[in-house]
Amino acid sequence: MMAKVLQEGRLIETPVAVVNKPGGGGSVAYAYLNQHPGDGHYVVLASKAILTNHLVGRGPSYTEFTPVANLFSEWISVTVRPDSPLRTGKDLVERLKKDPAALSFGIATSLGNLNHQGAASALKEAGIEVKKMRTVIFQSGGAATTAMLGGHIDIVPITAAFAASMVRNGQVRLIAVSSPQRLTGVLADVPTWRELGYDAVVSNWRSMIGPRAMTEAQIAYWDRALRRLIESAEWKKELETNFWTSEYLGSAETRKHMAQDNVQARAFLVDLGLAK
Repeated sequence: MMAKVLQEGRLIETPVAVVNKPGGGGSVAYAYLNQHPGDGHYVVLASKAILTNHLVGRGPSYTEFTPVANLFSEWISVTVRPDSPLRTGKDLVERLKKDPAALSFGIATSLGNLNHQGAASALKEAGIEVKKMRTVIFQSGGAATTAMLGGHIDIVPITAAFAASMVRNGQVRLIAVSSPQRLTGVLADVPTWRELGYDAVVSNWRSMIGPRAMTEAQIAYWDRALRRLIESAEWKKELETNFWTSEYLGSAETRKHMAQDNVQARAFLVDLGLAK
């Protein structure tokens, strides 16, 4: 969608090519990006995983790149089977207060990531020792959800957009979302963790980053283009469809935001025993 709007709207003067570099939770893409230092023609749409990957020793630090802009945040929903005895997130908390290992969680695709945090941050707020949670790692949210529907695990935290598609088909029940306010549409009846009494807001921000050593002129070029992008009707529709929240920040503000979030991510991973 970004490539389409940037090119068809003539927000930039050159063709846009989307190159997929899967692997390592984005680490392969980040390594590829930094093979082009100082070249403003290469950018990556990064997520908060760039922080957690590095903190557990699986990728480069965010400080090795040039932050260009933060675009939006997506939220995590906590799903169970429609026949689950868990009606809300409060039921989940009360059950795990008695025994932190009483229920199993399907996490895609690594311990400590945003899906994991979307559930565990609220449990931590409730005084539950999150290190004792029973977690099973899956290669995708779809695989985790399939296992839950088959009765092999109890809970799966996934993105709100993915969860909404399954709610429409009656496949899952949502018991909490990690957003600061309730979401809209088919998710309007799902309470936030804050509503349930646990001060846990977890967002997976999406930021555009470039290789190290980009110039101020290159950063300014992308900032102009992206500010026009987020004002387009197509982009606003994309946000609405996916339950994303527009949170545009410029380069300096994005770097500051990443630094603050890195402190919080480290504290969470330390509690899990995954970072020092």
